[in-house]
Amino acid sequence: MSNSPMKQSTRVWLLLINIGILSLGSFLAFGSWIPPLGDKGFWFYAAVLSLLLGSHLITPFYHKPVDVIAYTVPAIIALFIINKWTVWGAGDKLFFGFAVFYSCTLAISSFIAILTKDSQNTNLRQTSNILRVAVDFLGSPKAIYSPVILFSLYTFHRGASKELLWVGLAWALTVPLTPLEGLLKLASKIKELFAFNLPTELIGKVAAYQTPGLLLIRQTTEQKMAFGQMLLINDPYATSRMGVVLDYVGRDEGMLIRAIDITSLGYEQDVGSAKTLPEGFAALANMQTEQPDENLQVMLQNLVGIVAPETSIDRLYFEVIREKNIEEGKLVEASVGMKKVLYQIVAGLTKEEIVHQKNTFGYARAQAQKVGVWDDAKKKFKAVKWLPRLNSPVQLKSEEEYDLEIDSIGHFPGTSYSVSVKNIHELVTHNTAILGILGIGKSMLSFELVERMLAADIKVICLDLTDEYPDELSDYYDQATEDKFIEEVKKIGKKGKENVAWNVEEGGAVGAFSDAIEKHIEDFMKPECPRNLMIFNPSDFEVWKQDSKQFQGKASMQSITPTEVTQIITEAALRIVQKQGRSKDKKARVCMVYEEAHSLVPEWNAVATEGDRAATNGTARAILQGRKFGLGCLLVTQRTASVTKTILNQCNTLFAMRAFDDTSKEFLSNYLGSDYASVLPSLREREAVLFGKASSCENPVLIRLNDRDKFLAVFRAAHPPPELPTYVPDEPVEEETEEVEKVEAQDTGQTNDDVPF
Repeated sequence: MSNSPMKQSTRVWLLLINIGILSLGSFLAFGSWIPPLGDKGFWFYAAVLSLLLGSHLITPFYHKPVDVIAYTVPAIIALFIINKWTVWGAGDKLFFGFAVFYSCTLAISSFIAILTKDSQNTNLRQTSNILRVAVDFLGSPKAIYSPVILFSLYTFHRGASKELLWVGLAWALTVPLTPLEGLLKLASKIKELFAFNLPTELIGKVAAYQTPGLLLIRQTTEQKMAFGQMLLINDPYATSRMGVVLDYVGRDEGMLIRAIDITSLGYEQDVGSAKTLPEGFAALANMQTEQPDENLQVMLQNLVGIVAPETSIDRLYFEVIREKNIEEGKLVEASVGMKKVLYQIVAGLTKEEIVHQKNTFGYARAQAQKVGVWDDAKKKFKAVKWLPRLNSPVQLKSEEEYDLEIDSIGHFPGTSYSVSVKNIHELVTHNTAILGILGIGKSMLSFELVERMLAADIKVICLDLTDEYPDELSDYYDQATEDKFIEEVKKIGKKGKENVAWNVEEGGAVGAFSDAIEKHIEDFMKPECPRNLMIFNPSDFEVWKQDSKQFQGKASMQSITPTEVTQIITEAALRIVQKQGRSKDKKARVCMVYEEAHSLVPEWNAVATEGDRAATNGTARAILQGRKFGLGCLLVTQRTASVTKTILNQCNTLFAMRAFDDTSKEFLSNYLGSDYASVLPSLREREAVLFGKASSCENPVLIRLNDRDKFLAVFRAAHPPPELPTYVPDEPVEEETEEVEKVEAQDTGQTNDDVPF
């Protein structure tokens, strides 16, 4: 069963015993324990001693060409020293000639093998390999010196039967038969057979180590081994240990089993019984006496892989051992020192490597990004700035039911670990973007964020082209008051079509419209105003502007676009918060929500008119200036490429949902990294990659967003919508009359004395 070579100490003892046998043969043949000098002792000093030293100590296993030269040259020299060719008979010359020819042939072949080893010629290299194999087989000390000894016996001892008998017998017992070595191997095999006390079952021999922690075991039984089976391993070069079967990885004179040492899993186990095994062998543990502790059993149930090479501080690669329930977005756990650190799976690929000799092993390698260590008290992840050990275990976090918490914006898929908005005010003042294709839940997320702003007493002005916000946020929206104002301001916009002025900028109704909007927002921003939500659809307004000089009382008119309406509303909000002064407590005052932002603040190459380009620049300037006054924005779009990057680049918090276009992935890779950007096309509905200042996680994370109905049930129970009494601004009728009179005065070219200057 065992093919392992003997220890060097054992070979030394065998050498001493064999020399004792030869000395006994010398005593019986010559009457002296030390063989005589001269021809009578040639067999011992020149042949047998060199043979035994070479076989037992110098090259007991493999014979390189240089070793063969080291044996053959002394043999040839020794033969020529005792050469008496002129007086020898035919038999002596035959034995002598064969011994010299054999040694010379091996010496010459070894020289040729060495000289042609590195040749550029393929045939010469092939010849070198053939000679190398031949001299390894034919150039052992036994093969070289046996002809020399036979020559010595025939030439120097054939005339003395006593010498021939005892010298020949001593040589036979120590060189060709080697009975002692055979007896030792037999004893070793018998010991292996009786070394086990049932029910322990020997399964194989350790073939190799993959430091740290992994062992390759060459199976010697036909039993099918399964993941998680416990093994006892008697390691002659280290402490006896317990291992766990991982998988099969190849074949090498038996199936190769890969196992992991439980000490590398962070567990200690008393394995004293392993010392009863043959050295270097493994056996199935007796589960009645070697039962692993409960924590180890739980760990094995969740183990899905081991840490793979190229793992860095932020990125974990692990070899997948079991693929059950592994998928993109799931959390796995690895040990960094004494800490259990969580990582999120973001990618995977297949790999292949050599595990032992020429055995190759194909496997799946998963990639995961570091999330951190969960702080249950603070309900957030803390950073860990180091990496796990190679070949250490990676566990899949088990499926857990997620109970939505008030502060949670979502959770890691398949777990109860929640992710929250760390600071709703920073989400506003440092700007936020929600990006993704149509129909994946962007607006639902926007509704939730708006409700969180309203609960924090932050005013919200929604510019909504979809008309969904009034319905979804109806409990916060004073529909009657806003509808009344919108109807009044629409009248102002329409009347501007007839307002022709010498000064182009004074024509139309843009000025009157802007004044009315600013007055309405100013009333809205007053602390005593109970309303916190204002909604406009910029496409609903028909506001005319004069775009040419007056000629004969006429001029060309043009209706402003939604992009220009967006600029008017945003700049009005900025002027009002500037009047209120800097936000000393760094809290947000008002958030501008741009729904369908690609139509409200388009990129320069996506605008329909030059006026839109100027309007977008105006809106962007307002957003850039607004942070220190408590003004920020929430930008929602399905077309990242078509939104102005001036605002998008200022969004410090991002919710990236499913996207397919290269522009989105390229832009987001600068924020999230290429790993998370690459997962965007495969995100499910209601999944998003979150990263930024307002996130409770320091790194990008893939989360499952809250379902709308569950969010409403939990959040509104703690933050019920306020009652909305009708709020009437100071003297609204007079304000309206004043604006109309301004327009009428411009139409007639006369001054209205009732209008205060």
